[in-house]
Amino acid sequence: MLKGSISTLIAVMVFAASVVFASSIEGCTEYSKIGLPGNQGELLCRKGYLLAHDSNRKTPIWVIEHLTADKANGTILRNNKFKPDPDLDEGKRAELDDYRRSGYDKGHMAPAADMRWDKQAMEECFYLSNMVPQVGVGMNQGIWKDLEEYVRDWAIARGEVYIFTGPIYDGGVKKTVGPGKVAVPTHLYKIVYDPYKTEAIAFIMSNQKIDSAEMPNYIVTIRDIEKKTGLDFLSNLDKDVQDVIENKKPDGLWQ
Repeated sequence: MLKGSISTLIAVMVFAASVVFASSIEGCTEYSKIGLPGNQGELLCRKGYLLAHDSNRKTPIWVIEHLTADKANGTILRNNKFKPDPDLDEGKRAELDDYRRSGYDKGHMAPAADMRWDKQAMEECFYLSNMVPQVGVGMNQGIWKDLEEYVRDWAIARGEVYIFTGPIYDGGVKKTVGPGKVAVPTHLYKIVYDPYKTEAIAFIMSNQKIDSAEMPNYIVTIRDIEKKTGLDFLSNLDKDVQDVIENKKPDGLWQ
């Protein structure tokens, strides 16, 4: 009798876990519509984005946004309330102490200025699961910020864009910060996809101070990013369409 009860309890627990997992994915179909880049990491569904979190590096693997013109024109103020992700266990997440006196910014992957359309989206984007240790002056506070502003302008001009952002560890993790050993990426990538024009623009930038005027020099193909990360972007698109989009590199910044 006891054995049967234990088996039933285990079955219920497994079922409940599956329901929670499925529910979180169903709540983020807006972001998963054109495909998840990979199947590694813990999926975290947020109001303004979907991400896969690496509990070893304590950083996201990828973050997906769907930025529309209405969202990009939001007016909610930035709140600056950074906090550990409440849905991740201690020891598997970054903590505020990891960044304190590290010399690095808490670099948003889904930026706060993209979340000005909703209070909950703004609050959740400050979870540390959405951050990587990022060089501040000239990077997070410079060229990367400028790129994020370009993306919002493109969302307004084009109506909507899908955005994929994340870290690259070229040659593996070479540096960590804090007692939790949060991995410092060597590079960052960003892909912006226009579903109406079926075209994309992609960037890889070193995690260092860079002159914003050099931004066009960091345009790459999506395939370049896939080779660096092992991820597969735009995976729900027709394979022939993917091949065209992912191998094409724009001559310069989008208009």
